[in-house]
Amino acid sequence: MADSFPQEAVSRRILRSETVLVLALSLGASGVSALISFVGSLTKPGGLKDQAATLNSSYAPGRPWLDLAWQLFGITTALVPVALVAHLLIREGTGLRAIGFDRTRPWPDIGRGTLVAAGIGSAGLAFYLVARTAGFNLTVVPESLPDVWWKFPVLILSAIQNSVVEEVIVVGYLLRRLGQLGWTPMAALVASSVLRGSYHLYQGIGGFIGNMVMGVVFVLLYRRWQRVGPLVAAHALLDIGAFVGYALLAGKVGWLPTP
Repeated sequence: MADSFPQEAVSRRILRSETVLVLALSLGASGVSALISFVGSLTKPGGLKDQAATLNSSYAPGRPWLDLAWQLFGITTALVPVALVAHLLIREGTGLRAIGFDRTRPWPDIGRGTLVAAGIGSAGLAFYLVARTAGFNLTVVPESLPDVWWKFPVLILSAIQNSVVEEVIVVGYLLRRLGQLGWTPMAALVASSVLRGSYHLYQGIGGFIGNMVMGVVFVLLYRRWQRVGPLVAAHALLDIGAFVGYALLAGKVGWLPTP
């Protein structure tokens, strides 16, 4: 006779497995990849600041149309875990509106996101410059795309993709699932923030710490507003500023590090 389990235990077991699988297909895997990359950087001759971490690079140098196809393919497939989360939440009877990622409050979301981005952006840049100077961070190269007509649209799309994936999964979805699994609010905050820091570890210790602190702020704001929308807007603006700003300023100002 097959063993029987209480329905609540079965549900918790399913939710736990579901959460692990979602993370394994997305940012959890990115965290492991970043850790391996960081170990490689640490064991490589020379200091961290003498090495570069490139975020948006060419997939097919010298072949712009093929490169564009690869860029769009990468952006699109990176959003598949978000579609999976949406599917799982719909099966739950709610959908992405349960985490505040919908079109019901676009302007308040954008307004709040703009304020958050303005507050975090300058502090984050200052922290990166200090961490790199101290030898705790690699030189981050936000983009190294060729100068073609689709360069800036692709950078903007990449920024939006990053923001949607990270905030929907690491904040909205993960906090919801950890709460359903009985985690305390503090434990869930720590888990979300450490996860965010982990997949930025390829940038160095500074990238890990800076993004972990950002994760704490974003979790607290999410709990206050009960919406992922403002966080997506803030993150998108931060990444657009970093990607496009670097493309426009690299090599033209002395304070911006380049490889």
